[in-house]
Amino acid sequence: MDRLREMEMFVRVIEAGSFSAAARDLNMGQPAVSKTIASLEDRLGVRLLTRSTRKLSPTEAGTAFYERAVRAIGEADEAEAAAQGAGAGLEGRLRVSAPVTFSRLHLVPELGSFLDAHPKVQLELLMDDRVVDLVAENIDVALQLGVLTDSALKARKLGQADRLVIASPSYLARRGVPRTPADLLEHDGVIYGQSSGGQEWLFRRGTSEISVYLRTRLKLSAAEGVREAVLAGQGFAIASRWMFTPELRSGEVVSLLEEWTLPPIDLWVIYPSGRLTSAKARAFIKWFEKIITQGA
Repeated sequence: MDRLREMEMFVRVIEAGSFSAAARDLNMGQPAVSKTIASLEDRLGVRLLTRSTRKLSPTEAGTAFYERAVRAIGEADEAEAAAQGAGAGLEGRLRVSAPVTFSRLHLVPELGSFLDAHPKVQLELLMDDRVVDLVAENIDVALQLGVLTDSALKARKLGQADRLVIASPSYLARRGVPRTPADLLEHDGVIYGQSSGGQEWLFRRGTSEISVYLRTRLKLSAAEGVREAVLAGQGFAIASRWMFTPELRSGEVVSLLEEWTLPPIDLWVIYPSGRLTSAKARAFIKWFEKIITQGA
């Protein structure tokens, strides 16, 4: 059996969780699958799986082999697709990482059109506000908001959005409307505790600048929490227009201090370093770039 086929079988065993489930997926007998994995372990000279009566789990060596096997299979698929027609007929798994709220509002509702255009692609979307290790998580392409801190990343800016001071009408009715950035010091800030948030902000109006360190009674680690707190009238937030797009349109929240500007927020596409960018990842970003441009 060729090595790529061994890799494919091992990946299927890990993802299915058992030899029997993998055998069903592969339309093979369980003994044949077990024998192949045992032969693979003998050839490599390491134990890849820990076997118990209940389940299989990868060893440390097995996890490392799985991650590299997935990449090797993907690159083999891309090479074959390229040979058949410059990426036509894309198929296989595509793992994408993107922030939770941004994905929920601007990516997930549109995914049907991408999947319809590429019916043989299986898309896995990792929705996470943290900065993800693309290699460790086996991510093909990531969307990230804010400032890039790693200059070694393979990245390209896709777009940019205004940052706004946002509050609900119910909060403003109760606490009053701030007229200057300094007035925010007398209000309750809902702070996003990630790299694209924070408490200190620089406001500009013409040639004037003022730096404000916001008072906060509530700091949240996820954008979804910030949204819900603002919508519930618990305070104001400084957030991107992307983060409150539906509510700004409906009037459920309003933008304040509009004569002042804040540093905008950038949207980046990031690819894993040290790997060729797959045709699936390129097709996905080309599709999404149209989506986000039309929605801007």
